[in-house]
Amino acid sequence: MAHAVSVCLLVAGLFGAGLYNAIGTSATQSSFVRWGYPRWWGSLTGGLEMVSALLIALPASRGVGLALGAAIVLAAVLTVLRHREFSHLVPLGVFATLMTLAGMLS
Repeated sequence: MAHAVSVCLLVAGLFGAGLYNAIGTSATQSSFVRWGYPRWWGSLTGGLEMVSALLIALPASRGVGLALGAAIVLAAVLTVLRHREFSHLVPLGVFATLMTLAGMLS
């Protein structure tokens, strides 16, 4: 049961975050630019987050989705640490925890 809940929360959270980044509000685009990325980087990141969510949702590709998601979260953690925007670490920690649970319980 914990496995199913962690997978569902992870898929919903990653897909939602991906959709938000892919839509790319001006505030989101400004954040990516402030971090040294091009304006379109949020759309790419959002697309990868949504792909990761879809891969995790399918048991046959869950491992690939978790690896992609982990790479995205690691890059985000390194970015926010480099720019000392520590408030972003809480949601990233939630994603990392859910990925760990989904991976361990698979």
